[in-house]
Amino acid sequence: MSKRDLKEYIQQLTKEQLKEQITDLYSRFKEVKEFYDFAFDPQENKLLEECKFKISKEYFPVSSRKAKMRRSVAQKFIRHFKKLGVEPNLIADVMLYHIEIAQTYTSHKFVKQESFYKSMLKSFSEAIAYIDENRIRKDFQERLIRIADDTAEQNWMNWRGFEKQIKMI
Repeated sequence: MSKRDLKEYIQQLTKEQLKEQITDLYSRFKEVKEFYDFAFDPQENKLLEECKFKISKEYFPVSSRKAKMRRSVAQKFIRHFKKLGVEPNLIADVMLYHIEIAQTYTSHKFVKQESFYKSMLKSFSEAIAYIDENRIRKDFQERLIRIADDTAEQNWMNWRGFEKQIKMI
């Protein structure tokens, strides 16, 4: 069904039928429920804290299990926040937090996998692109520079890539 067909269908419904359908969607689909819950009571700070806690658990697990260091966990939250329409500053904060927590981890424990460093550089590039796209560079400039400096200090195998990203700024 196209968007146009959907609009025509909705126009044919009575107000009561439309209310019924929205209520039904709300109870059936988790995504619809999350959308409306967020729309009416955003609680962005609560979402942000939950997100940061789960990202940090990837590097510093609460139990004695081994750190998983999965980029996908942060990416999942970022996609979810974008769908919900969370404020761009908060999304950018999560993007940078993920890299910063990874740097905290590598300051204590060496990571051998080249793929880890590649994924962090990719995250950094995506964060810069998102920040520029939303014209919020001035809010994050210092953090971006600090991240690039920390990669050089920790001698990450691709620290020059981070520097290049900063110089492109």
